[in-house]
Amino acid sequence: MANETVFKRYQGNPIITSAAVPNAHVIMNSAIVKFKGAYAGVFRVDTQEMLQELHVGFSEDAIHWDIQPERMKLTGAVPKDIPCGTGYDPRITKIGDTYYITWCYYPTPGPSIGLAETKDFKKFTQKATILLPYNRNAVLFPRKIKGRYALLHRPSDNGHTPFGDIFYATSPDLIHWGNHQFVFGRTDGWQMTKVGAGPTPIETKEGWVILYHGVHTTCNGFVYSMGGAILDLNEPWKVKYRTKRYLMAPTESYECVGFVPNVVFPTAALLDEKTMKLDIYYGAADTCVGLAHADFREVVQFIKKNSY
Repeated sequence: MANETVFKRYQGNPIITSAAVPNAHVIMNSAIVKFKGAYAGVFRVDTQEMLQELHVGFSEDAIHWDIQPERMKLTGAVPKDIPCGTGYDPRITKIGDTYYITWCYYPTPGPSIGLAETKDFKKFTQKATILLPYNRNAVLFPRKIKGRYALLHRPSDNGHTPFGDIFYATSPDLIHWGNHQFVFGRTDGWQMTKVGAGPTPIETKEGWVILYHGVHTTCNGFVYSMGGAILDLNEPWKVKYRTKRYLMAPTESYECVGFVPNVVFPTAALLDEKTMKLDIYYGAADTCVGLAHADFREVVQFIKKNSY
């Protein structure tokens, strides 16, 4: 069983299904943030033509969503060989008064990382393809570190990657990225095949708290679970703590049965700094979006107590 003493699943799960968008086959692995007293998000929508699109959505309570039926429109440095607004597995990070979206998409020859910005979730400007093939699971830190923008990412391949480790990179301008540092990689048990960064890192006195997915391989394929780590504040490639036990694993029917079975894939985190309630949004079985709650202080203690 998943560790229900830390994370409690929302009783109305899944909160988003394909019914939210006409012509959707599945909706999963989506990014959600607080926005103007309510909430906004960028959602991965795989269509009934099996095309991967990004759609914008809004909500008053972060549970009931109005997702636009048309894919997100991009201007700026959009590659000419792919349709505007296509891609998958977005993350959103707010830096200053700007919201930055990172996501994976397929210009020739394989998965790359795009970066776009918005202030109003109406106009989206793509700044650049910031990481070339092959790469997935890129997420920005919410502030500069030592005067430079920073992100986590995972070098990949052109398929359903049977490997993967997390790396750290920096940039002076959000466009040119380098100074790559290894953060951590595969180990044993539930994270023996690959790992990848999840939601935007959360800054604490202890360090940067991150949630990530870990994957192990069974006779029935990959199983995706969620773990946590605490990285050094000033040198985030240095790992202070990392869970050897998972925080959440696929156990519910909507996590175990779907387009890709046995998946808990965290992509967004909302923290209420007054109550310390942490809401995690995750893709379930590559089919729908689930929600789970925890006391953030308990999450931090769990990571420290169950660390390698």
